[in-house]
Amino acid sequence: MPHSQTSAHRDSLAGVRLARGASPWLLPTVATAALSLVRARKSGRWAAAALPTTALAAGMLWFFRDPEREIAQGRVISPADGVVQSIMPWKDGRTRVAIFMSPLNVHVNRAPLAGTVTSVEHIPGGFVPAFNKESENNERVVWHFDTELGDIEMVQIAGAVARRIVPYVPAGTKVEQGERIGLIRFGSRVDIYLPEGVEVAVEVGQATTAGVTRIDRD
Repeated sequence: MPHSQTSAHRDSLAGVRLARGASPWLLPTVATAALSLVRARKSGRWAAAALPTTALAAGMLWFFRDPEREIAQGRVISPADGVVQSIMPWKDGRTRVAIFMSPLNVHVNRAPLAGTVTSVEHIPGGFVPAFNKESENNERVVWHFDTELGDIEMVQIAGAVARRIVPYVPAGTKVEQGERIGLIRFGSRVDIYLPEGVEVAVEVGQATTAGVTRIDRD
């Protein structure tokens, strides 16, 4: 079983499997909702606050869910839940597949192939909406994997709401295909670059599921 699923501490609440790195956002929200519900019995002011705080806490639980997945077969699988935003040939012969993640998607990203993480580089930048062309200059984390297809690059891009990318594994880690490798809080975009000669199997507008949707074609 992958290292990140066994030895690493996982966030959880009331039996719900949650993404690692959710606690700084989730715990204060849930605590406030619980306090509001307790005090609502004696105070009209707290009763008025109970509904929105409880709704927000429920939304946070949904946002940070981290369901188990049966990993698909294939050379390259989707690293993210979302919708294919663009498919673009690159100057060096690679093809970039950009996947837009909405706040309603699962925010945990997974390794597209088995291999070794050769680098994890954080690059500061802006926070414009991920569907905007200018998001190319947003804050991001650039991953490189040494795989059976050679070097594979994957980029996690922060958006207008997502202000924190949380890598789960450092450079030098061997990962299995579909293993959880990081979190983008509240969604944004994940790009994967397919090597020259690898045909894309998805289309613009197609929904993807991390660890399940195959990105390449035989």
